[in-house]
Amino acid sequence: MDSTDNIVRALERNPSNVRSADLRKICEDYFGEARLKSGHHIYKTPWQGDPRINIQNDKGKAKPYQVRQVAKAIKRLEERSGNKSSRKK
Repeated sequence: MDSTDNIVRALERNPSNVRSADLRKICEDYFGEARLKSGHHIYKTPWQGDPRINIQNDKGKAKPYQVRQVAKAIKRLEERSGNKSSRKK
């Protein structure tokens, strides 16, 4: 699997071609562990409302609109923290 930074760049370049497992890895790195509800991986964000993080597996791929939501949430998280590396690691 690619490093997290490479995966984040890939999300921004092509949201329609992101593996679901890669997107989940990114979300876990930035937002912590997901709770699973009816096939949805739901991640907690430090804010209320959008962008929400809710990932579904669609035949091994992530849904493009969900990829865009994750990219937007990562950008917001980085802006809030004031640095580029806002991962939970």
